[in-house]
Amino acid sequence: MFRISIILLTFVFLQSCSTVKKLEIFKTEVEREPLNLNDPILSKLENISWIVITSENAKAVFEKMEQEGIDPVLFGLTDNEYKMFAKNFAHIRNNLKKKSEIINAYKEYYEGKND
Repeated sequence: MFRISIILLTFVFLQSCSTVKKLEIFKTEVEREPLNLNDPILSKLENISWIVITSENAKAVFEKMEQEGIDPVLFGLTDNEYKMFAKNFAHIRNNLKKKSEIINAYKEYYEGKND
């Protein structure tokens, strides 16, 4: 009896495997939507005039500023700090350039012509 039940179960399992339907795959190409991204635009920056004050010209620079009615105020940087300041702006410009390139690459991918 045990053998017969095993044979019947084996037959049922084998029979169920033969009734699997094949999957039908439909491939529908969807047109890419154009990206609505603007290129990053830097706003217009104000013109700044830098005055280099050294120990030799400090008195003359302050006198000239007072004659022009400008309240002389100093924001000082050493030469090494100015180099770090310039490096920071170079990093910012580089980062903006990379972001712009990424946006342009996305635009080209989504809006480019399909061959």
